[in-house]
Amino acid sequence: MASKSEVGHAKNVANFQDLIEFVVGYGATYNPSKDSLKLSKLKALKAEGDTRLADLIVQNTAYNGKVNERMLAFSNLRKLGTRLISAIETTDASKETIKDAKGFNRKIQGKRASQPQTPTDPNAQAPNTISTSQQSYDQLIQHLAGLKEVLKSEATFAPNENELKIATLEELIIDLTKKNNAVAAAFTKVSNSRIARNKTLYTAQVNLYETALDVKKYVKSIFGTGSPEYAQVSSLKFSKPRAL
Repeated sequence: MASKSEVGHAKNVANFQDLIEFVVGYGATYNPSKDSLKLSKLKALKAEGDTRLADLIVQNTAYNGKVNERMLAFSNLRKLGTRLISAIETTDASKETIKDAKGFNRKIQGKRASQPQTPTDPNAQAPNTISTSQQSYDQLIQHLAGLKEVLKSEATFAPNENELKIATLEELIIDLTKKNNAVAAAFTKVSNSRIARNKTLYTAQVNLYETALDVKKYVKSIFGTGSPEYAQVSSLKFSKPRAL
């Protein structure tokens, strides 16, 4: 579900279109000297706002997809860790080697990121900062790599089960790393898209929010405070988030 702030951004752009429609209705009477208030510039700004919102939806959806792919890839890690410990316990490995293996497995079992989770809603808003789960997944990969090295050092560890073999574990670590990095890359794209949206809507020298307020002022200067024309545009609400 989209957050209230995300809905607010879309509402601003939608209201800006309504503002343009009113301006079109004023015909030649609407003739500002300020370039950024001219009808052609208003339409261009609205189109840019649409583009920014659409791109953020694309990037946000892609991010959530990568999060779900990572979640699925890590979902069986705890069970795998348990199986690997059982496997090395049935070899001629020393107590110290088994103890080392169990130490890495305890770390794998103790991380929340390895526990079953509910898939992310594709429409959910991506976080504003890198989440602690990102770091948790990074650590899980390191713990699995550590466990793999302990198993690899044991000459008698030679399971027949393909998923327990060292080569398979190495491939798994590569895949988990790839999926974890993909989440980080997708988050960067979301973050950059938000910055671009905020510039267009709020922070650029010519932005949608301040332009809308200026249009209202210009309409008031033409028709007067008590005019029905000013009543039209003044009824359109534009909001600016406190934190950008």
